[in-house]
Formats: sequence, structure tokens, C-alpha cells
Amino acid sequence: MRAFWLSSSLAVLALVAAPEVRAQAMQDFTLVNATGYQIDEVYVALPTSKSWGSDILGSRVLPHGSNLMIQFQPTMQACNWDIKVKWSDGSEEDWDTPFNLCEISKLTLRYNRATGVTSADVE
Repeated sequence: MRAFWLSSSLAVLALVAAPEVRAQAMQDFTLVNATGYQIDEVYVALPTSKSWGSDILGSRVLPHGSNLMIQFQPTMQACNWDIKVKWSDGSEEDWDTPFNLCEISKLTLRYNRATGVTSADVE
């Protein structure tokens, strides 16, 4: 498990649902759910963290075919982040290799039913 080194993951990340205009951080990205399943929880943490911290979706979910803009504080400097998702059936996936969010603007999650493999395409 990994946690944000700040006391609250929401202090580091914010969902675009907030109406106020914010400066864009280099790590901001759009998460796209193309898995065929609803995502109930999303975690984003530094690779050096020992626990994942709080679910950044809170009480929301990310249905198949939906996307979500994830925003960081403009002062955040780290580029490499680990990501973990949990589906509505309780299964979960996290990636062993951190994502360089300073170079990614869109992360599309996919699930191949034939192989049972979840993948992440980056843009």
C-alpha cells in the first residue's frame, strides 16, 4: 500500500468537479475507463509511499465509457506516480511501473476478457 506524503490525498489531487478555475499542474491527466466495468475507487500515490491513502473518487464512481480529469496542486513537483483502481466486484489492479504524469495527458484503462489482462494506454 502507498500513501501520499501529505496528510490528505485530496490536498494533493482534486477532481475537476470543483467550479473554481485552477492553474494546471504538469501532472494533470484524464483517466478514461474503457474496461467494460465500473471503477469504484482510484488511488494515485508516489512510488515511495508505504500506503495508497484515500480513494480520490470519494463517493463517486467511474462507469465504463466515462472519463475523469484528475488535477494536482500547481506546486506539485513529482512526475512519477503509481495508480491503482478497484472495480465494483472488489477486484483491483495496480501497475508495477510508475506513470510519468508530466508526459501523459490521457490514461485509458482497458480490459481484455479473452486474456484477463488489464492494460493502460497513454497519450
